[in-house]
Amino acid sequence: MKRRLVLLPGPWMGAWVWEPVARRLRARGHDARAVTLRGLAAGEGDVSDVGLETHVNDVLALLEADDLHEVVLVGHSYSGLVAGQVADRARDRVAHTVFVEGFLPHHGRSMLHAFPERQRTQELRLIADNEGRWPAPDATVVGDGQGLTRAQARWLAQRLVGHPGRTIAEPAVLTRPLERQRASYVVCTMEHFAGRLAADVSAMRAVPTWDFHTLETGHWPMVSAPGPLAALLARIAGRDS
Repeated sequence: MKRRLVLLPGPWMGAWVWEPVARRLRARGHDARAVTLRGLAAGEGDVSDVGLETHVNDVLALLEADDLHEVVLVGHSYSGLVAGQVADRARDRVAHTVFVEGFLPHHGRSMLHAFPERQRTQELRLIADNEGRWPAPDATVVGDGQGLTRAQARWLAQRLVGHPGRTIAEPAVLTRPLERQRASYVVCTMEHFAGRLAADVSAMRAVPTWDFHTLETGHWPMVSAPGPLAALLARIAGRDS
């Protein structure tokens, strides 16, 4: 049985960023669909009512509306918070969670809690100054040391939109410890000087139901390495199915 993969994009991005990977997964026989989270479609206006809980509830509603089961839920970067909470609440529908360079949800803590206090203050000020949106980085920042060609960095940066700021400032809500999930973590090596990971991510290496994988690329593997990423996701989805 081929499991369904639901792909959640990271900050500033929509479903479009996953399409090169989704196309390859479909060619392998998997049902792969990418989701644009609310507030991240081009041209959307006011996002003042869009929070982390909004994104979690929207994905839960999608799983229920389409009656999806045995789902491999993939979250990139920010969307690791969303994927982890959805898996926590929809245990009968989500079989496995994959965090691609993903932030991990911790009950009562927001994504910004992963940043040093000074940076948290700066990011909150940026959001306030940009009508509630977390501004997207430019091509120089996007491409700096991340394995992208200049053309890829420009293409990606031109499509990014301001991210709903409440989503990175609101705390996650979990009903059970994250260690109880069956999950995989994908480390993109260009993101980590000397191989160092965030402490909360490193701690999950000791959890029997978690496994770790490495891609020799940067923070945007769906752009810089869609083939290797699709192959890895296919292997993860094919296990025990």
